[in-house]
Amino acid sequence: MNRFFKLKENGTTVRTEIMAGLTTFMAMAYILSVNPSTLTAFGRIDMGWYSVFLATALAAGIFTIAMGVFINFPVALAPGMGLNAYFASVILSSATSEHPFTWQMGLTAVFISGLIFILLTVTRVRQILLTAIPDSLKHAITVGIGMFITILGLKNSGLMTIGVEAGKDISANTFTDVLSFETIIHMGSLENTDVQLVIIGLLLISILMVLQVKGAILFGILGTTLAGILMGVVDFGSLSSPTTPWVPDLTQLNFFEFDWDGILHTGIVSAIATFTFVELFDTFGTLVGTAQRAGIMDNPEEGNKRVGNAMFVDAIAVAGGAALGTSTTTAFVESAAGVAEGGRTGLTAVTTGVCFLLALFLAPIVALIPGSATAAALIVVGVLMAQSIREIDFQDMVVAIPAFLTLVIMPFTYNIANGISFGIVTYVILACVANLAGKKKYDIHWMMWVLAILIILRYVFLGSAG
Repeated sequence: MNRFFKLKENGTTVRTEIMAGLTTFMAMAYILSVNPSTLTAFGRIDMGWYSVFLATALAAGIFTIAMGVFINFPVALAPGMGLNAYFASVILSSATSEHPFTWQMGLTAVFISGLIFILLTVTRVRQILLTAIPDSLKHAITVGIGMFITILGLKNSGLMTIGVEAGKDISANTFTDVLSFETIIHMGSLENTDVQLVIIGLLLISILMVLQVKGAILFGILGTTLAGILMGVVDFGSLSSPTTPWVPDLTQLNFFEFDWDGILHTGIVSAIATFTFVELFDTFGTLVGTAQRAGIMDNPEEGNKRVGNAMFVDAIAVAGGAALGTSTTTAFVESAAGVAEGGRTGLTAVTTGVCFLLALFLAPIVALIPGSATAAALIVVGVLMAQSIREIDFQDMVVAIPAFLTLVIMPFTYNIANGISFGIVTYVILACVANLAGKKKYDIHWMMWVLAILIILRYVFLGSAG
């Protein structure tokens, strides 16, 4: 095992890798319940909650193990948050139209986007991004993802809430724009047990990290779960619920449920383009950010090669996940939790993948972990990823402004791709202006020009990603 995963070479041990893999799984386990609820729109889309649960666990398990075994990379994959919400929203928004966009069409769009990714990876177009993106933006992406993860933890736990006093009625289960003065971000009620639990988790994990306890985040999650049991927050109903059976029934998978007859549906081209665009930058940001945190990019040549290979597995996972019956399967930002615990090799990913496969049999137990427990871990991981900000030269405005926009737009628009997009476009514009003014020579890779143009066209013709 040491020779296969090159543990000594990467300065790690079997115990550290397994603990890191368990930590990543604990931080990602929420997707097992969230993804089925999201894709089925809480019962309004007839994909079947349990069918999506099976697809989620299988896709995460199979492709995360593949990432570890074939690429030796400590990154886990699972159906991505955001893209699954987009998947459901497209289907719901067309439900009353003459030619509805069915969930089978949605899976077909995801599958096609996966094939496009395979083509872009084989032709090394995606790999070129690694050398095209300036180091300042790469570090900003890392910090931005850390802030994104923090927002995710704050939001899911209720520690951060959004108060709304709208001037008009807001329909249930819809995304509705409101004016700036109608909303305010504030702290959740300290009387809320979920908020109390996440504070306990934050303190517990932080204390363990200050004491340099190995597995601090994992033990913190477990300790917070125990606290939740004592507080009466943990619901034991999942142990006997028919919706979370102990023995998996794979016959309920939506396997290869594609709708090729609807391929020319007017909305499918837009769906494919959106899936492709968002996944392109989400994956890039996650892989680069995680690789930097894991020290893989310390050797740029070797790091770029491994990230490039990881992109190929990610591309196959997109198509493979759609075949199993779920939305875009992608590299997960929560992998940073395992990396923060010392995960450096594919053994971390293999451990996480095995946990997802075991979850097929242990779904009732996995469902016991309260969201506040994992939310606390995500907030702390944000602190660790923010350390990359010291690598950004904020005295140089050509570097500082694009980097700043990248790291703030990610969390505040709740979209990784938006942050990267603004960073790329502003860097190209500002670097070009500086070069023309003769102030200082900034390198602008030809791929950056291509990306900037594509990004502008994407927002002009397809609108915002949300």
